[in-house]
Amino acid sequence: MSSRNRAYYTLIDHRFYAYRGCAPDPDQPDRAQGDTAVSVNAWLPYTEDEQETPSARNARQAAAQRVCGSCPVRAECEAYALSETGDGKLSEPEGVWGGMLPLARHRDLVARRTAKTPAAAAATIDAKRLDEARTDQKQAVLRSLATNVDEELVAYGAGMDVRTANWHRSLLCGLLGLDKERATRQQLLDTARTLGVLPAGVRVVPDGDVPIAAAPNTDGSRQRRLARGRRLPTSSVQLILPGYEQLLRVPRPRRTTRPAGPRLRVVRIVAEPLTFDILLPATTTLEPAA
Repeated sequence: MSSRNRAYYTLIDHRFYAYRGCAPDPDQPDRAQGDTAVSVNAWLPYTEDEQETPSARNARQAAAQRVCGSCPVRAECEAYALSETGDGKLSEPEGVWGGMLPLARHRDLVARRTAKTPAAAAATIDAKRLDEARTDQKQAVLRSLATNVDEELVAYGAGMDVRTANWHRSLLCGLLGLDKERATRQQLLDTARTLGVLPAGVRVVPDGDVPIAAAPNTDGSRQRRLARGRRLPTSSVQLILPGYEQLLRVPRPRRTTRPAGPRLRVVRIVAEPLTFDILLPATTTLEPAA
């Protein structure tokens, strides 16, 4: 079975496929059950018959994408639409699928075709860049990256702060001929091993189901681009100190001024003074002992 057919059957056989947002509403067949204010035609391709203005088309597509945002089969729908036919074309080149517009899917296809493999990258790297990638700091980052996934653990293993570690990860992508905007952690490590920058004996911990960005950025856009529509492991892995298990990390909005990662929230407990009402027995005069 081809990857396209596999992706298609994974979509239609999903247990929640009947509840997808773009399906017709049972009571109003011309409206989407994900939002009855949206027509089922919102996901259709643009016909270019000049009957729909650009602003109307943008509004229609935006409404479809909004419904896709809460669809239970969004990831499977997107995977099918991004799959390729036998002749290398997109399975669904038109319309809104998985919350993605046609242009975004075509860009994704082009990026996959132009992505450099470790062997191709090796042919374009000179000795000077390889020497720079072998500096102590970058070696520490690579070794820590091989055994850790969370960006804070990578920084801790390399003996530096998160900002510095991510900066070195971005530099390593450039030094090894990779696109830091789209390279995954696994691609960076594979390329480093192919070029002899990462020793062959270093064990690499796999990413898991979701690829980790080789160089996480402040707003998380690279991570979301690589793992579109899925929860990122960097938001689920927490560093818990023994004895402080109750201080779980609370997700907070990322800021653009500095890399914001998980923080350990320390709570200072100040005990209030306790007061007691003490009742003393009535004083009595004791007779001296004989």
